[in-house]
Amino acid sequence: MAVKVMMPKGSDTMTEGKVLKWLKKEGDTISSGDTVVEIETDKVDMEVEAMGGGILRKILVEPGKVVPVGELLAVIGKPDEDIAALVKGNGAAPSAAHPAAAPAQAAIAPAAPSVAPATGGSAPVPAPGGRVLASPLAKRMAKDMGLEIAEIPGSGPNGRVIRQDVERTAAQAPAARVAARPAPSRAPVPLLPRRPTAAPTGPEFSEEPLNSMRKIIATRLVQSKAPVPHFYLTIEVNMQRGKELRESANLLNPELKLSYNDIIMKACAAALRQHPEVNSSFQGESIRHHNRVHLGMAVATDGGGLITPVVRNADTKTLEEISLESKELAARARTRKLLPDEYAGSTFSISNLGMMGIEEFAAVINPPEGAILAVGAVAEKAVVVDGRVQAGLICRLTLSCDHRVIDGATGAKFLQTLKQILENPVYLAF
Repeated sequence: MAVKVMMPKGSDTMTEGKVLKWLKKEGDTISSGDTVVEIETDKVDMEVEAMGGGILRKILVEPGKVVPVGELLAVIGKPDEDIAALVKGNGAAPSAAHPAAAPAQAAIAPAAPSVAPATGGSAPVPAPGGRVLASPLAKRMAKDMGLEIAEIPGSGPNGRVIRQDVERTAAQAPAARVAARPAPSRAPVPLLPRRPTAAPTGPEFSEEPLNSMRKIIATRLVQSKAPVPHFYLTIEVNMQRGKELRESANLLNPELKLSYNDIIMKACAAALRQHPEVNSSFQGESIRHHNRVHLGMAVATDGGGLITPVVRNADTKTLEEISLESKELAARARTRKLLPDEYAGSTFSISNLGMMGIEEFAAVINPPEGAILAVGAVAEKAVVVDGRVQAGLICRLTLSCDHRVIDGATGAKFLQTLKQILENPVYLAF
């Protein structure tokens, strides 16, 4: 039975994707779980696996082409199988299985219904020579997450380890996965640019087509800023005790590298638990109050654009767990290697430009969330304490609120609680 390779739906906002490169060529033998094509979605670059085996009979979309979700990209089948009907119907509506509406991991589906693998899985079966049977994508994901591929139970054909097996294992031990991952190396500080010795020549300007991420940013920000009634609240926080907490934690555990952003994320999670009305979203005819705190953190990607990985259930995690997980997510976000469930579902977001010297700014709400916190630089400034002027570490926090969900007093009370926690970080131990 022929297998259709479809353009997957990598996120709720994705409507189209670009084929970056084919990892197999026509005539290659394909096994279930092999990665066939690399695509660019509105959030990440992702590899797509085959859910069935055979020969890659026909590639229908060339690299660089943008096609809608659900578009037929290629056909896998037997060498003598007639695929003319499938190729001729390219661009028609998806089959009864609705692969276009399925999650990304099911985007390459057999043309006929098949039995899904069991939720559990057996121990990985060694191939001849001691090699563990695993798809290339599963091997890469396991390496990125600090997991041993030989220790992951496989649920694919013949005990083959596939992507879902790696995700399931990682979800069972997130702390160990994060701790095992090496910290990203710091980029060198760039030198100041030199004055040009001659006037530039050539055309007056150049134009670059929008990539998938920039397109969705343009669309979503217009959807947010225009129809969402923003208002802004700013508060100053003395981070002196936060500094002491940071220095003490890093002295006890130099590998942790606790940051001000980690402390603010933990404090936000605690404040949101006390003010659940801020952890809400506008749903048209109702307001949704979220029972879990999933913190999104804005991260600039290496190739340009912005993505918001999510620290889930942040209010239940320790400061150390938040620090490790956020650094691991940010490192993979910059290289567009996040999994779909790692950048969707946030209930409140944080955007920090303090590391770039920005003292204060207002962030645009990420719909349908009801608020976003903009974090400025922690800077030494003169403050008045008990009538005396002394040095203090001041950080300005600006809360952007959707007035349909949050009133001014509600947002102000949230910021008061957040300030109290940050200026008395002993609260973070509870």
